[in-house]
Amino acid sequence: MGALPDPRRNQLLAALPPEEWQRWEPRLEAVDMPLGTVLYEPGITLSHVYFPTTAIVSLLYVMENGASAEIAVVGREGVVGISIFMGGGSTPSRAVVQSAGEGYRISANFIKDEFARTPVLHLLLRYTQALITQMAQMAVCNRHHSLDQQLCRWLLLSLDRLQGHELVMTQELIANMLGVRREGVTEAALKLQSAGTIRYARGRITVLDRQALEARTCECYAVVKKEYDRLLPAVTAA
Repeated sequence: MGALPDPRRNQLLAALPPEEWQRWEPRLEAVDMPLGTVLYEPGITLSHVYFPTTAIVSLLYVMENGASAEIAVVGREGVVGISIFMGGGSTPSRAVVQSAGEGYRISANFIKDEFARTPVLHLLLRYTQALITQMAQMAVCNRHHSLDQQLCRWLLLSLDRLQGHELVMTQELIANMLGVRREGVTEAALKLQSAGTIRYARGRITVLDRQALEARTCECYAVVKKEYDRLLPAVTAA
């Protein structure tokens, strides 16, 4: 896997008080998170929770016919597997790596025990509130805003969870995340490229003008970002 990033590049791990961090650090297991890796399927009892450091994970709701749509994204700001400490054990969604990278995982049993400790409880509940806000806002966005605005929102949320301005992502995968046809994503991406906002080539999207991207998106991005900024500490430098 090469040189591993500091676990505390993850925002939640970085926010742990010293006493908790000393207990957690020996139990954290480094994991490679290749593109397309499924971390959990609907209805499966989770054995671990995941803390991405350089990867991004999409939470997808899967229909009976196999169609899916993204309901939230998780990167270095958060944790994958909130059902463990919320008491559910499993979830109707699927978690898939949408941007390859690394992260850390820790056993579900350990998280359950730690959740009873007040500092950890408060931190994880604040994150859960931010994640629920993202899910709700994305549902509204998918219903009321144009595909062009949704694509801009999706790109900005992804950028917030990565270092740099480049995403490794095919249009087909973006279409699956947004629950739309690939042709629609192609048309929207070409508009952004023609405007000089992004460059798309060989499955790589480079954002050239973030301010222009923010100007083209809907208010949903700002609502989600404001809530994460309000509830969680800032991401520490690598």
